[in-house]
Amino acid sequence: MKTHKVGIIMNGVTGRMGTNQHLIRSIDAIIKQGGVHVAPDEVIMPDPILVGRNEAKLKALVESTSATKFTTDLDSVMQDPDYPVYFDAQTTLRRYAAVKQAAEAGKHVYCEKPTAIKTEDAVELFNICEKAGVKNGVVQDKLWLPGLLKLKRLMECDFFGEIASVRIEFGYWVYEGHSIPAQRPSWNYRKEDGGGMAIDMLCHFRYVVDNLFGNIKAINCLASTHIKERVDEQGKPYKCTADDSCYSTFELDNGVIVHLNASWNVRVRRDDLLTIQVDGSKGTAVAGLRECWIQHYGSTPKPVWNPDIPQPIDFYKNWDQVPEQESYDNAFKVQWELFLRHVVLDEPFRWNLLEGAKGVQLADLGLQSSDERMWKEINKLSI
Repeated sequence: MKTHKVGIIMNGVTGRMGTNQHLIRSIDAIIKQGGVHVAPDEVIMPDPILVGRNEAKLKALVESTSATKFTTDLDSVMQDPDYPVYFDAQTTLRRYAAVKQAAEAGKHVYCEKPTAIKTEDAVELFNICEKAGVKNGVVQDKLWLPGLLKLKRLMECDFFGEIASVRIEFGYWVYEGHSIPAQRPSWNYRKEDGGGMAIDMLCHFRYVVDNLFGNIKAINCLASTHIKERVDEQGKPYKCTADDSCYSTFELDNGVIVHLNASWNVRVRRDDLLTIQVDGSKGTAVAGLRECWIQHYGSTPKPVWNPDIPQPIDFYKNWDQVPEQESYDNAFKVQWELFLRHVVLDEPFRWNLLEGAKGVQLADLGLQSSDERMWKEINKLSI
């Protein structure tokens, strides 16, 4: 068996996303499955070293996963030729400097989003990687969620006909921490620490909308901070300076209208924490993270407005659930395997840092739209 061992510097794995999605459910899972099989007698095997500032947390992760090495000295491991790949899942404000350092050290770069806070910084990171001649990629995990893959298959089969609009509902109630502890980190709600719903989630929905429905032409956004005070991990109250909700409308090049509500202050009465409803001339689909429900033109009920009687139609009926027609792996793991194949075999990987910069651009213009109370055109990035 030919084995390509790929050393990976995994920086920021002590955080929630870094631990769960990238280490445990991706790299650790790949190691336990015997690597990424690229041929009957050929495999790519990741060899991670965990990097962070908390030695106790790093040691605990090594003891509970397939990883065997850790360090708190990022500079030293950046110079180690045994680790040609750098992965970054730190908080956003730390990402620019570390990714720049990695590229200049000749490391291939794979990182979480947002890649930066400002568009120009995100574009510069892409240019730095290109100039250094290193492969680069950004996490765009939602493209491999079962619910979104089912939507994509429906579009490939022309289920919708001509799409008129897309409505996206995202979020849930994040506790403030005064009585019940918060389930998200406090920095998410401080602008000075890189937090904010717009910078976080508009980066996600740029690639979701672009890849599924069409390129975004313009955005109109309102970003709001509904909860003014929360309690941090040490039990201390703090002022919320970042937006915790954003309400956006996108106009696409093809004329489709997309409306997005994203909020950490909403109680869920829908199928999932994320739902995407696509309405077309032939049919409608509502997708969650894993499931997807469809209603064809021929099974659409005919409501008549009459507020003086109880609603006679059960609008949850006449919907069919899309069956499991293919197997689905963890979305983060799927993209990790594609990036490792890109590094070792030079297979195409189109989700590079320029795609990450597009997400930052949408968030940047969304916040400008909110401040100025006006539409913003989405122009092609200059590189």
